[in-house]
Amino acid sequence: MSSRSRRHKRPFKACRKCKLLVPLEEERCPNCGSTDFTEEWEGMLIVIDPEESRLAQALGITKPGKYAIRVR
Repeated sequence: MSSRSRRHKRPFKACRKCKLLVPLEEERCPNCGSTDFTEEWEGMLIVIDPEESRLAQALGITKPGKYAIRVR
């Protein structure tokens, strides 16, 4: 069995609108207010200071938090 075929349950789901990672039990995104989530996401970006982060600025992230790199 390849490592790609083994899927682990992730402790977070991603907001499809802003890509913020939130606990599975969260019903509304605290960042943008959306209720559209997915458990299919890849990569994680932790933003501590969006004003100092070039990557956060390039991605349009304005608030600190954990964000998914890719959301399906």
